[in-house]
Amino acid sequence: MEAAPAFGFRSVSDRLGWWNFYFIAKLALFALGLIGFHLVENLAFAIVLGAMAAPRLRRLRPWLGVPVAIALLYYDSWLPGLSRVVSQAGLVASFSSSYLVELAGRFVSVKALAALAIAAIGYAVAARFVRLDVFVVLAMLVLPFTLGGPPKMLPEPVAAAPKGEAPQKSPDAMLAEFFQKEASRKVAFPKPADGAPPFDVIFLHVCSLSWDDLEATGMDKHPLLASFDILFRRFNSVSTYSGPAAIRFLRAPCGQPTHKALYEPADAQCLLMPDLQQAGLEPQLLLNHDGHFDNFLKVVRDQGMQAAPPSLKGIAAPMRAFDDSRIYDDAAILGHWVEARAKDPAPRAAVYYNTLSLHDGNSLQSEPHTKSAETYKARVGKLLTDLQGFMDKLEKSGRRAVVVLIPEHGAAWRGDAAQIAGLREIPTPAITLVPVGVRVIGPDAKRTGDAVQVAEPASFLALSEIVARMLAKPPFGAAGFKAQDYAAGVPTTAFVSETQAATILGRGNGYVIRQEQDAWKELR
Repeated sequence: MEAAPAFGFRSVSDRLGWWNFYFIAKLALFALGLIGFHLVENLAFAIVLGAMAAPRLRRLRPWLGVPVAIALLYYDSWLPGLSRVVSQAGLVASFSSSYLVELAGRFVSVKALAALAIAAIGYAVAARFVRLDVFVVLAMLVLPFTLGGPPKMLPEPVAAAPKGEAPQKSPDAMLAEFFQKEASRKVAFPKPADGAPPFDVIFLHVCSLSWDDLEATGMDKHPLLASFDILFRRFNSVSTYSGPAAIRFLRAPCGQPTHKALYEPADAQCLLMPDLQQAGLEPQLLLNHDGHFDNFLKVVRDQGMQAAPPSLKGIAAPMRAFDDSRIYDDAAILGHWVEARAKDPAPRAAVYYNTLSLHDGNSLQSEPHTKSAETYKARVGKLLTDLQGFMDKLEKSGRRAVVVLIPEHGAAWRGDAAQIAGLREIPTPAITLVPVGVRVIGPDAKRTGDAVQVAEPASFLALSEIVARMLAKPPFGAAGFKAQDYAAGVPTTAFVSETQAATILGRGNGYVIRQEQDAWKELR
């Protein structure tokens, strides 16, 4: 026979028995926004459980029901789909044991535990006096329609749809139109005119830094951000992991491709570094890691970056990565590059620097037993200060340069109701809206007028346009330059972010989300 009701109470006769607690607990978690709730699947499961209340089937119910209950709870959660988990199993296996323990601890939610405790007490009391089946089924029918999807994940929604976009269009129609438009957009980089002042273009590709992370850590007022001549407030990096983020950046001259298209060959005109090389800039590659994780270096090579990174021998490595590999000091690497560049005869260089200093799971050599989440704020402060020091050193060197800060994606440092801190399967605006800044450096780089903050929704095409304008008309010379001349009218890009697991689309004054094969719903 099936076990008596939990907590020692004898319940009024019902067909679901203690399975009512399973559904009550899930509804409580759903009401708090901690999980989703697939109505049809849960109702079907409840009906099957009720049908198995007959004496001959009742003893089989735990053996068949528990595995299904676990699978259904996982399906209702915001966790990645099983196909995604299986595909990433090899990468997860390379994580250090300390990082795996830290990740496991993040799944323990005080809010969830409190909800389960309250649900358990409510079930124990109510089961003594009423038949719960009817109330549980009614709650399953009512709550999904009154509560909807996951909670709002960004304090301020973004009006991301282009002007004139019909709000009544379906998300599928909007998405199809978006990609059709993006497929035709390209930016060409002109060769600088003879006698134009030579300068370098330096891209600082930073892993794990979004506007949300900056605000959560209190680093959004760091002096580095105020030093940029052009600063994007609504720049969408689209992806949430380093591999696809690097591909998108290295295909910046063209409109936004689908996530699936990232793994197909790109048009030669869409490859950033070869395009800049044709414009007369020598490609150079710098990393503060060995590039092996998730074949990052190969990913970069496949996008046309053929330059070899310099050796990191002799450079301090103050951190260990999530897989226990070395993370080298940003200030030292960039400082060495400035010194080496002074001896390099190339008149112009296009430099791609990728840093993992902020990646989740990194541990400080000076504090090896401190959780990575606890050191994130300090690591953000150090990185921003190191980048500011690099720009100061570059300025003192007398070289001309256009420096671009462009994060890959956010860290999801504080997490949200749908994802634990550090999990980035759902590409929410809190993760993909990143601080992108452009700063002109040189002895004859004199900005006249104010710095510009670009408030319109933008992405990589806008950044390519600014670089192209600066190549056509270098921002150097006695007359100075106006930031507005380079930022005015840059291409806008409606908000669409994607991972393998989910797509989020800006629609009207908010967002809608589709997870794998589920229907679209509002992201509230």
